[in-house]
Amino acid sequence: MSPLTVGIIGIAVLVLLLAFRMSIGLSMGLVGLLGLIYLRGWNQGLEMSQLVPYRTAAAYTMSTIPLFVVMGNFAFYSGISKDLYSATHKWLGNLPGGLAMATTAGCAGFAAICGSSVATAVTMGTVSLPEMKRYKYDSALATGCIAAGGTLGILIPPSIGFIFYSMLTSESIGKLFIAGILPGILLAILFMIAIYIVTRLDPMLGPPGPRTTFIEKIAVLKGMWPVLILFLIVIGGMYLGVFTPTEAAGVGAFVAFVIMIAKKGLNRKNITDSLLDTGKMVAMCYLIILGATIFSYFIAFTRIPTELAEFVSGLPVPSLVIFAFIIVIYLFLGCIMDPISMIILTVPIFYPMTKALGFDPIWFGVIIVITMEMGMITPPVGVNVFVINGVAKDVPMETTFRGMIPFLIAMVVGVVILTAFPQIATFLPGTMY
Repeated sequence: MSPLTVGIIGIAVLVLLLAFRMSIGLSMGLVGLLGLIYLRGWNQGLEMSQLVPYRTAAAYTMSTIPLFVVMGNFAFYSGISKDLYSATHKWLGNLPGGLAMATTAGCAGFAAICGSSVATAVTMGTVSLPEMKRYKYDSALATGCIAAGGTLGILIPPSIGFIFYSMLTSESIGKLFIAGILPGILLAILFMIAIYIVTRLDPMLGPPGPRTTFIEKIAVLKGMWPVLILFLIVIGGMYLGVFTPTEAAGVGAFVAFVIMIAKKGLNRKNITDSLLDTGKMVAMCYLIILGATIFSYFIAFTRIPTELAEFVSGLPVPSLVIFAFIIVIYLFLGCIMDPISMIILTVPIFYPMTKALGFDPIWFGVIIVITMEMGMITPPVGVNVFVINGVAKDVPMETTFRGMIPFLIAMVVGVVILTAFPQIATFLPGTMY
């Protein structure tokens, strides 16, 4: 068999293993190993499967993952999320749908120090859902805004999604982080506009909360200082060239630990839970990365990415048509796969293709993350929806999925805006030191 045929069979076997619920990391590692042995022989196949994972896991840049994850956990257990929601509640709560808007703003703020969509959704859901229930918010809007707002966790830096994209493409992690800032703000604003529109059409979906004085609004801003400090130190340090992304992750973790001490959140339980949660998340990420590394070498030997990139770039259609087709594929995959699996499986194929078409790889990384976000709130997988269902056990899952519709429309609008004006994603990275 030709290498191309072997590659197609390998991808089919991988999809089959995933259909049987086998771990994505183990599935990719197994298919990659068997494929390498078939193509390169026992000695070379086994040698690569031994050396490649070690070199990957031992890479200096890999330390960004555990450091950013522990930073987010320290921030969470210090109680920052409650202060964030309280501040945004005071400023936005009196508007139609104000509590839902405050939840979105709180998600955006927590995403700036977390990096995980699931963690953002759980954290803000726990804090905001009781308040929205108290003011008789529609269940679909209440749970929908939390699940959608949580997706900002993998767009606003630091982002685990961008870290995976960087490792697969060798693009700068720092530039990808900075590129996510303005699109993240844009998406948060579009979510708030969507909330405003649906609550203006039907005020009973999100009744306005109590009014607060200007003095009360200013006073509550003191709860924002930990987020501002962490964001300015980590992202500002990378933007100005003071830190590398790895150094920024280490400094961020230390600053988050100091904030935990300052907010009197330092105790044995919080430290233990922070480290255990970090260990579970990092172990999962590393297993996926090691399996993906072996699989990506196998795919490279089959020449599938190269052949596909050459074929697509030679099609007699505008590049935007091909790009739209790629987006449709991502939307479909998002309905059946989790985001990390999507990025691991598709980037090695689509990245060379989009470069051949002349698209900016940093901009494309942002687009991929946004489409991954869509996948996190669409049935049947909808990871964030499952998470929110665990927090709001009395709300049927179909109700939450119904609440996703305005936010999915907002995301589509966001992708269209970023496609029309790619400078929104590329401007800040282009000014980095």
